[in-house]
Parts: sequence; structure tokens; C-alpha cells
Amino acid sequence: MQTNKNTQRSSFADSNGPSSIGRTSSYLGPGLQIKGEITGNEDLKLDSNVDGLVSIGGFRLTIGPSAHLKADIVAREATISGEVHGDISARDRIEIMKSASIVGDLSTGKLIIEEGAYFKGGVEIDSHATQIGTDLDSLLKSAPKKADAQ
Repeated sequence: MQTNKNTQRSSFADSNGPSSIGRTSSYLGPGLQIKGEITGNEDLKLDSNVDGLVSIGGFRLTIGPSAHLKADIVAREATISGEVHGDISARDRIEIMKSASIVGDLSTGKLIIEEGAYFKGGVEIDSHATQIGTDLDSLLKSAPKKADAQ
């Protein structure tokens, strides 16, 4: 599927930041048209045309600027630069870049929308949700202590 595997993988891996170090990631390029369901257990970057469902659960999804999706999305974290017609559910955060166009409802813990992005739909923010990507130390620090309750 990829003609220049090293270039495409390395540019994607660099954009993932520290939360994805040591993780496997996949890339589906602009020459692909997918109808159906994409599921997986790794970070994913899409620059393809997708008609269906994209579900990667506790992982990061990046929708590139050349991507066109008519799909619902489920991920831990989603960064959107392309076009999405469908609902997006990302437990930790959704980041909508200025080149993005989204028509659908968003459900997340944190929402970032760059100036110039197009968005039409509803938003549900649950800032009290336990973050899937949160490490154990952060969870323990934010938990109420029994000594404080007495």
C-alpha cells in the first residue's frame, strides 16, 4: 500500500508527540478508497477516502488534510485536518485544525478548534471523565484522599 514507507512513517511518528513513543502506528494514504469498518489497536493516520466507521478505541487518530470521511469516529484522541461527515467521539481530546471541515456531533473531554476551521454540529464535553491516556501517578494525585475526608 505504501510506496515510500520510511518517509510516511517517520513524518507521522514525529507528529505524534511523546504520548505515542514506542507504539505502532499505521498510515492509509490518499490513493485509497475504503468502504466499511476500520478497527484497530494502534495509532492511525488517514489521508484516504473512507465511507463507514473508524474505531481505534484507546489510540490516536489523525485525519490528514487530503482525507474525506463519511464515517463515525471513535478514538482516544483525534486530530482533524481534513473533511469529516459523521460523529466524533474521542475520550481525551479532539483537535480541529484550520483546514478541517466537520459536520457532525463531537463528544470529548477537551476540544480545541483553530480559527478558520469549519464545524457544524453539537458538542458534549465531559471534563470529569477519567482520561484513557492518563498515567497512574496523575490519577492517584487527582483522587480524593481518605485522610482528607475524616
